[in-house]
Amino acid sequence: MKCYNDRARASAPNVTPSPLSGQPGRGPAAAALRWRRIAVARRAARWLAWLLLLPLAVAWAQAPQPPEVAARAWLLLDATSGQVLAAKDADEPVEPASLTKLMTAYLVFDALRAGRLKLEEKLPVSERAWRMPGSRMFIEPNTRVPVEDLLKGMIVQSGNDATVVLAEGVGGTVEHFVELMNRQARALGLTRTTFRNPEGLTAPGHTTTARDLATLARRLMQDFPEYVGYYAIQRYRYPGTPAANDTNRNLLLFRDPTVDGLKTGHTAAAGYCLVATARRPVPGWGDGPAGQRRLISVVLGAASENARAAESQKLLNWGFAAFEAVRLAAPGAPVATAPVWKGRSSEVRLGLPQGVVVTVPAGSARGLRTELVRPDPLVAPLLKGQPLGTLRVLSATGEPLAEVPLQVLETVEEAGPLGRLWGALRLWLR
Repeated sequence: MKCYNDRARASAPNVTPSPLSGQPGRGPAAAALRWRRIAVARRAARWLAWLLLLPLAVAWAQAPQPPEVAARAWLLLDATSGQVLAAKDADEPVEPASLTKLMTAYLVFDALRAGRLKLEEKLPVSERAWRMPGSRMFIEPNTRVPVEDLLKGMIVQSGNDATVVLAEGVGGTVEHFVELMNRQARALGLTRTTFRNPEGLTAPGHTTTARDLATLARRLMQDFPEYVGYYAIQRYRYPGTPAANDTNRNLLLFRDPTVDGLKTGHTAAAGYCLVATARRPVPGWGDGPAGQRRLISVVLGAASENARAAESQKLLNWGFAAFEAVRLAAPGAPVATAPVWKGRSSEVRLGLPQGVVVTVPAGSARGLRTELVRPDPLVAPLLKGQPLGTLRVLSATGEPLAEVPLQVLETVEEAGPLGRLWGALRLWLR
């Protein structure tokens, strides 16, 4: 199967320089001619070098330079487009501390949606949960606590006791729940992540990366939008527990009104960590969440609670200022169409259910060009949601800015026997 590019490219003409004819002469006139030729050749070489380096210089000038971030590893992701805007040591293994609870929440949210768990359902507090060290919700053993309160205790207070109760409620045992965590990690493509517990206390082999955490955070918010509001809660306290234990440790929730999550973490080995997210309106996109752009920052191994908040705020502000989002297709609308053979329809619509958005350096949106790269020929049947083709986004100067994997938006069924025969004949003649 060959790859077809739907944008015709003009190739540069082959130019072969003609050699200078004749034998080198002698005397002052010949020497002067040779020096003039050398000077012309040098000027031509300088111009050629400049022309060759110009695209690289333009690309360097357009690429926003990230700020200095005082952390062991970090990453900034545009959650709207899925593009990584900047990163440092994003694939180095690190301890996730309580950022582990993002995966625990993912499995709890999945159980709620599937009906295996209910928000008002009360789960028993085991001895194991009650004895958990570290951050706690301070729930008593041999009592039963509603799932919704346990979620708030895990998310707002980062309670290890609440986390174990939820893990036992979903998985039966903590050990089985950890198996589910690692299975889900593989399903989400978190190839450098291994969980040993549901709460994030230091354990041999319990590691992840900044990139995997960003992927997990994005999928958590995309897959369970009905539950992510818990991460914006500033204060929560379960009745009968200490009043001083009611404040969310994510300081950005109190500093930046556009921040609505996500999770803090800290151990002596991991340092101070924060996965933060903010959404801000995009002019011309309309009102509500659909008219906003979301960024996710991952800061790992900062020096203090205040430092992780300050460095995360720095990254988020830089990402919103240095880049802009461009919507190439609305949700469910095609960004391109392509011919189909042997199908009930003669063409297929390509795009993304959530729309096609790309993030480009601020000021470079004008004059964007796109190229559709896809297999050729396309033969029915093609199923809705099937990955098919890539949209390349280029700057006005031809520099690559982004690549967006596309999907089939509507199923193209196989034609009947006569249609398939006619399509096969057309393909053969082609």
